[in-house]
Amino acid sequence: MQVRTRFAPSPTGHLHIGGLRTALYNFLFARHHKGKFIIRIEDTDRTRLVPGAQEEILNILKAVGLTYDEGPAVDGKYGPYVQSERFELYSKHAEELAKNGAAYWCRCSAERLEKMREEQKKRGAVPKYDGHCRELNGAAKGAVLRLKVPIGRTITFVDSIRGEVSFHSADVDDQVLLKSDGFPTYHLANVVDDHLMKITHVIRGEEWLSSTPKHVLLYEAFGWKVPALAHLPLILSEGGGKLSKRSGHAAAVDYVKEGYLPEALLNFLALLGWNPRGDQEVYALSELIASFDINKVNKGGAIFSMEKLDWIAGEHMKKANPAELAKAVKPFVEAKGLPYPDDAWLARLMRVEQGRAVKLSQVGEETSFAFGDITYLNALLVPQRIFKRRSKRSSEKSARVFGRHTGARL
Repeated sequence: MQVRTRFAPSPTGHLHIGGLRTALYNFLFARHHKGKFIIRIEDTDRTRLVPGAQEEILNILKAVGLTYDEGPAVDGKYGPYVQSERFELYSKHAEELAKNGAAYWCRCSAERLEKMREEQKKRGAVPKYDGHCRELNGAAKGAVLRLKVPIGRTITFVDSIRGEVSFHSADVDDQVLLKSDGFPTYHLANVVDDHLMKITHVIRGEEWLSSTPKHVLLYEAFGWKVPALAHLPLILSEGGGKLSKRSGHAAAVDYVKEGYLPEALLNFLALLGWNPRGDQEVYALSELIASFDINKVNKGGAIFSMEKLDWIAGEHMKKANPAELAKAVKPFVEAKGLPYPDDAWLARLMRVEQGRAVKLSQVGEETSFAFGDITYLNALLVPQRIFKRRSKRSSEKSARVFGRHTGARL
């Protein structure tokens, strides 16, 4: 059996750094087993879509080197699967659920549902549908399709990270599967797509653990095999609690913009909850692929440490090829308006920079004199009790040695 994994983000905002780790684990698992890694954009919630979010997600995956293996052909290249282009499939399968009694049409008004939830909250109960329409027959205008959760049953599945997990059906809501406008919800589209795309292993964040019993029931209703499941632990902030936008470290795009080397960022993320062996902490992507084992992922949350990220990034910077670094750093030095004569000169500079910088955006901060700016070097030398005149001579000499006009070697 060929291993097939997928990363299925929703374009509702910036890709969370935890989402990038989920993509990485799916990628590593697929590559380790010589399988396929697939991207699927889950955009069924049309009210929460953010313009440009899908493009940003795909650009980040490309920037860090998480290439996917199949999808609809676009200009001779694979594009991702996009759920909004597959609605006919979901409608067909929704009708099948209604016919076999695994789902039912709910005609409750928004006003009734709101009143029901308020009454449940007053009683201290968890808000969930009360089953008012479970025994009604046939669809009606404006109706939604709900999952008919069995009464008095325990729903059990095996998680590769957490072992056997059980939920009682009394705690599982009759989830809406098809909305009144004909759009599927995440739960229906997710299960249908995973089956049709022959996904063998579903690796996702632990926030989806409570939804899994609904998905298990859907697989059973269709007569399909449930994929192997693994729910990844949360990424926690250094101060405790889930890493959020308020922490300032949550958006994956920020790390790409800052110029962290892709292998360094992936190395760091891979070790947030998993460690392959011994005390080794610096890995090439090929080493991560060779070592990855989903069964060795920890259950507990992993602390996101900027200090640790910078250390790993610095180690990768030191090992990198200066010529490759020169190619990668060009957009950063050009954005700062720092002039340089050619790529060979920049590569020589990177031999100096790679011993001190941890990300590409730092290039030029301590070596601006090499680009012809001696102001920084003067400010650095004078406080060290070097006379201003001597400092000026030293700065000018460094500028001649490093400067772009002399052609000197770095």
